[in-house]
Amino acid sequence: MNKLNCIWILIALCFTSPIFAHVGGHNSVKNEIFYFKGKSIEGHFLMTKNEKIFIELSNGKTVSAPLTDFSFENQNNLSQKIALMKQLNHKKNLVETKNSDLKINLLYFFLLISIIGITFLLIQKRDNNQFSRYSYLLGGFIIFIYACKTTETVTPTNPTTTTVTKTDPAFVEMVFSTFKTIVKTRFDDTYFYVESEGIPLHNMMLGITNWQQQVPIPQGYTGTNAWSIPLKPELATTPLSLKTNFMSGAVAIAPNGIPIFNPLNNRGEDAYAIGELDQWGGHCGKADDYHYHIAPLHFEATAGKNPIAMALDGFAIYGSKEPDGTTMQTLDANHGHSIGTGVYHYHATTTYPYFIGSMRGKVSINPATTAPENQIIPQAKMTPIRPPGNPLKGASITNFKSTGTNAYSLEYAVGSQKGYINYSWDAANKYTYTFIGTDGKSTTTTYIKK
Repeated sequence: MNKLNCIWILIALCFTSPIFAHVGGHNSVKNEIFYFKGKSIEGHFLMTKNEKIFIELSNGKTVSAPLTDFSFENQNNLSQKIALMKQLNHKKNLVETKNSDLKINLLYFFLLISIIGITFLLIQKRDNNQFSRYSYLLGGFIIFIYACKTTETVTPTNPTTTTVTKTDPAFVEMVFSTFKTIVKTRFDDTYFYVESEGIPLHNMMLGITNWQQQVPIPQGYTGTNAWSIPLKPELATTPLSLKTNFMSGAVAIAPNGIPIFNPLNNRGEDAYAIGELDQWGGHCGKADDYHYHIAPLHFEATAGKNPIAMALDGFAIYGSKEPDGTTMQTLDANHGHSIGTGVYHYHATTTYPYFIGSMRGKVSINPATTAPENQIIPQAKMTPIRPPGNPLKGASITNFKSTGTNAYSLEYAVGSQKGYINYSWDAANKYTYTFIGTDGKSTTTTYIKK
């Protein structure tokens, strides 16, 4: 083979090089440590199915558990992996070939026809040297076209976010410092954790005119079921509106350890406007869990210049004043701004959306939930001990008081008639409810909290 033919072979190889490349790599899957059910295991995320996470262990065996059974940090990492998996499964149209454009295909077609024509002309002239050169070039060009059609171009799917400097845990600690008798706090490099029993020091339930027959009991937001506030918040490219998201679960935590839910209930109604909330902006959910639906502005009296709550995206919620104590300035569409400290924060007001219009920070969403009842994770669990109540038409709560240690009485009125729920619990988690209807009839039921 002479030197000139070698040159033509090299040119052909240059054209064909794309066929030997592909997107991605072949690195082995790295194992990581997962914590759930009080145990630690080593393995890697395999898949999610039927609301369970499947982990392949280092020994080849597979275990599964609900996402909420894993540690807070595991939940965050797993939810990101599940979200990425969904993107890959449902957005395959983002993977395109380089020559999907019709004009490019036509160009390749005419070039191919031209080379074939030249080749046939050379054959007729019996020029073997020229024929060899163009044969190599023709073969390389054909393989090049094939390689272009099989090479993938992947469009990035991760939105751009701006990372805020890590929040000083001492700053978050000041938010909860006034309620240290009922709130415990701790932190690691990722989250600031808030523990409480879910029962506030102030009274509850008074003023509710749209009642679901629920009463407050302890929830045990402690240990691995504590509330988690990110210490490294990120600004989301597209803030998620609370009008169409997060109608299940908490979106913020008050300084007394009580969760704050979306101002809209799970039916999309303004809970405050329709009379579901008490004088402090709270009520009980189906698990007899007390929570707020508006930011409790009554905490301004004790907060000073500190926030009156922390959102689950890691940003603070202030009251009617800016962090420096001056009057609140104009708010953006998310119900906040970066005025004063330069760090984004929300403000609570007496009108809708009350404290958050859209989550300005990036949040992880439980993949087992869908909008509008999707849920931010990590999220502490509420534990019901009895079947949920039903709306009692025309009922208004007229009194709620403690009647002893771990004992309460709720009084309600329907017209001129009154009814009561008297309940208590003991150290063995035995709950006793006595229901006295407006007709005077009484029934007593007990439940054991597991």
